[in-house]
Amino acid sequence: MDARPTAAAGGGSPAGAGRVALTSAERYVMSGGRHAHLAIKEGERFLYTSDVGRIPGGENSELGLYYRDTRFLSRFELVVAGRYPVLLSSTAESGYAATIELTNLESRTADGRPLPQATIHIRCTRFLDDRLRERVDVHNYHNAAVELFVDVHVDADFADIFDVRGFRRRRHGTRLPARVDRSCVTYAAIGLDGVTRETVVRFLDAPESLQEGRARYRLRLAPGENVSLTLEVETHVNAPAATSGDGFDEGLTRVGAVRRLWDSEATHIGTDNELLNNALRRGREDLRTLSAEIEGQRVVLSGVPWFVAPFGREMCFGGLMAPLLDLRWARAAVDFLGAHLGRCDSAFREEQPGKVMHELRRGELAGAGLITQTPYYGAIDTTPLWLLLVSELTLWSGDLDGFVARQEEVAAALDWIDRDGDFDGDGFVEYERRSRAGLTHQGWRDRGDAILHKDGTPAEGPIALAETQGYVYYAKRRLAGIYGQLGDVHQAERLAKEAAQLRQRFNEAFWMPEEGYYAMALDGDKRQVRTVCSTIGHALWSRIISDEHVPAVVARLMEPDMHSGWGLRTLSSSAHGYNPVSFYNGSVWPFDTAIAAFGMKKHGFAAEANTLAWELVQAAVAHEYARLPELYCGFARQSSGGPVTFPMACAPDAASSGALFLLLQSMLGIYAQAEANIVYVHNPELPPWLGEVTLRDLRVGHTTMHLRFRREGRQTTLAVLDKHGPGRIIIVD
Repeated sequence: MDARPTAAAGGGSPAGAGRVALTSAERYVMSGGRHAHLAIKEGERFLYTSDVGRIPGGENSELGLYYRDTRFLSRFELVVAGRYPVLLSSTAESGYAATIELTNLESRTADGRPLPQATIHIRCTRFLDDRLRERVDVHNYHNAAVELFVDVHVDADFADIFDVRGFRRRRHGTRLPARVDRSCVTYAAIGLDGVTRETVVRFLDAPESLQEGRARYRLRLAPGENVSLTLEVETHVNAPAATSGDGFDEGLTRVGAVRRLWDSEATHIGTDNELLNNALRRGREDLRTLSAEIEGQRVVLSGVPWFVAPFGREMCFGGLMAPLLDLRWARAAVDFLGAHLGRCDSAFREEQPGKVMHELRRGELAGAGLITQTPYYGAIDTTPLWLLLVSELTLWSGDLDGFVARQEEVAAALDWIDRDGDFDGDGFVEYERRSRAGLTHQGWRDRGDAILHKDGTPAEGPIALAETQGYVYYAKRRLAGIYGQLGDVHQAERLAKEAAQLRQRFNEAFWMPEEGYYAMALDGDKRQVRTVCSTIGHALWSRIISDEHVPAVVARLMEPDMHSGWGLRTLSSSAHGYNPVSFYNGSVWPFDTAIAAFGMKKHGFAAEANTLAWELVQAAVAHEYARLPELYCGFARQSSGGPVTFPMACAPDAASSGALFLLLQSMLGIYAQAEANIVYVHNPELPPWLGEVTLRDLRVGHTTMHLRFRREGRQTTLAVLDKHGPGRIIIVD
């Protein structure tokens, strides 16, 4: 779903910028194979290590401590008695903290005596707040006193995340000499953007010796004795940043308390299915983990480790999927993306007036103008998705005044759809790359081989994607209703008419009678791209599909070539380009399956929707921490075992984190019309694996409610346990 850059290509950049990062290929993706990783994140910092907690350094490693698209720590390793310790267990379940349990290999003490294996226990506890903080507890379980060296190796390369992901450039910034004092080492570099970046490693328990890349402790431990060593890593951009003055335990407690306070303002969701509870809890915590305060807004960033940055599409889907849980994600996304609407025409960044951004980066390469993401606007679907999110936020919040305040932004986005978005005037929104450094394909399937004709040949642009037309239709239909509420009859009627005309054009141009399905896209010659793919499920969700064709589309999605047993494949297994170990040509993306399932439920196919929902719940609990990753492989479900992990999928991932909340909303049939103080409950249907759902502190407009849904035989009943505010609950069959 997000740009994945690789080696650079010349041209297309501002004068003097040098080489420019392409954003479509994935050279780095399989370079290191699949290894277990620990990922923790808080705010704009994230730490990505091996499961042993190590950052070994060296080339072709993505591990490190990152801040604002820069790696501030490229090596971080613990050595005990001259050898790397052995992993006992490790966890990063909280999202912001990790605990690694280690023991020693057979070696020798500092004074040369034998040290048996597994006699020293090492516990590393680390967390992120305004810096990285770590405490290393070393416990002697040997029956004799020991004297041993404990070394901490550190380094900082200040690589831009695009460097880590494969970008090759001719020029680099200036690495400054490391500064070392008794208990602190400072690394620094001046980037091509003129920004000075510093990594400050503070050893709060002064080591016996400290060199540029190594701190050495000489520990003397009696039998049963424990010693604690504490260090901190600060990340500075242009100037030292203020840090809290609390101690390690106080800081860890404070970060947890801040998170719990945030969670307390969300809807409290409980069910009688513990697997679902665990997956929902993880999704809620991951959305908070992935968020950061940027430009005054706590916005959801994209996935760890490759895309910890503002992405328009991810922000929109995060907000659209989670109104049942927390409307703050939608509100922040609407405000942030509205503030970054395109203002000018830039072929390099593919910016146009009224267009919603795709990706914003703030590292060295962005600051130096060597990449397009400053921000980059090469996405065809972010603008209609943002308009749809504006509409959903208004319907759930009832804030018509807020909508009126952003009417100029809404009008600019609508103008872009009708003008630059449809540059050949055929009534469809389409894309064609304008920047040599830009994406070839500009929907959520943005890899170069993602849009293929049935015979496997690449589709040539300009390309009109099926799902994008659905987003435009859905947004205009929703906006028409809001303008009607405001009394702007002319605008309401115009948008409703345009939506109806688009729906008619879409069904005429995209329907494939012999396939009983819709084309993936139209190419530049207006030929159908006849490959069977999953994103027609998005067209179900938007309701652009003709009612008469809905049963055939649902049936086709549930056929074995599309339905893997763990969700929907992005591409039919009978298609020419099918590959279950690919990003878009046969893998399963949880958010994609969730949207299709919601579309099925909207059209009355609750059994099929609930089947897909249960598969995603099972896929979540089959992964570590009950976490749905960005994607997994599209192999058919076997009688035993779980889904096959995709080697370089982001985890956590914003869209996947919201998927189960969208599915729960689908099951419960909840729709908001807060400006009229109405909550609609349309045909709630709990599946056999779910007997009861409670929603406490569900906020719709000025109303807070406590609802309980319960399956009784084949019926699902609703009880209103509490309600504060003017809202009415209307049950619709």
